[in-house]
Amino acid sequence: MTFAIGRRAALGLAATLAAAGAARAQTVQRPARIIIGFPPGGSSDVVARLYAERLRGLYAPSIVVDGRVGAAGRIAVEFVKGADADGLTFLQTPASMLTLQPHVFPREVRYDALTDLIPVSTVCTYPFAFAVPKDHPAQSLPAWIDWAKAQRGEIPWASPAAGSSPHFMGIVLGRRAGVTMNHVPYRGAAPAVQDAIAGRLACFIGVLGDVSTHHGQGLRLLAVSSAARNPRFPDVPTFAELGHADLNKDEWFGALLPAGTPAPLVDGLHRAIRAAAATPEMVAALDRLEYAPTTSDTPAAFAARIRAERDDWARIVRESGFRPEN
Repeated sequence: MTFAIGRRAALGLAATLAAAGAARAQTVQRPARIIIGFPPGGSSDVVARLYAERLRGLYAPSIVVDGRVGAAGRIAVEFVKGADADGLTFLQTPASMLTLQPHVFPREVRYDALTDLIPVSTVCTYPFAFAVPKDHPAQSLPAWIDWAKAQRGEIPWASPAAGSSPHFMGIVLGRRAGVTMNHVPYRGAAPAVQDAIAGRLACFIGVLGDVSTHHGQGLRLLAVSSAARNPRFPDVPTFAELGHADLNKDEWFGALLPAGTPAPLVDGLHRAIRAAAATPEMVAALDRLEYAPTTSDTPAAFAARIRAERDDWARIVRESGFRPEN
């Protein structure tokens, strides 16, 4: 189970969580590192730096963000897999590295999230969005599906990358709706969003935060993957409302420690993350990114979430017939 809190209750909850269970939680007394697998300036880096600042004093005297960039984020996971289990090095990674990529790139993935690492907690969650060019004739997702069926040939659409979560969401949507869709892979969201704005794509599926500022300007949002409508965009329905409940898939960033890390340190980092996520400053900072400060009730609950989502993606990838060369 997870929770996301509002600003009003954040301060009191932060104090409660910081004090609770202190006897069995343990912190480290030397500088620690958050390992990420993506370049500076991206969402992974921004979120890691927010937590590095607020975990200072809660978990370690100081924390730095250490980028181990390469292999679509896998180098960072492998680095933490081989790190000392002393609590001084932990991973922050998007869900897909642990739940989706093992099925998409089985030869390249040389780690198992549940045996080579110890899941600690999610640190935030964020939804995906379905967006079309602002001047597209379809004003809703059902209307877009009708429009797509009436076209001759394949419909060009984009996601941030081949083999990404939004890529498979598009595959699922196309198959369920009976639409022939031609995926145009990009390296990152920015160029895909610009091509969608320019009308070179029929739609874009990606992280809400990557398209939210363009809603009503260059793009029109037709659906979001969250369980409920986003309060910033109350006119945009969820996929579930439109009959596509299997596309209600929020992504998350999570924190994991190397296998063998003592339980008191795992518990200490978990409690520190929950306390940091509850501060008004963190709630506000993540809200500006269209992220929610959602954390796991326990490390075991986070491990169960990884296992369930990994199994679900295995089915989706298998049914899609995707191959890395696609």
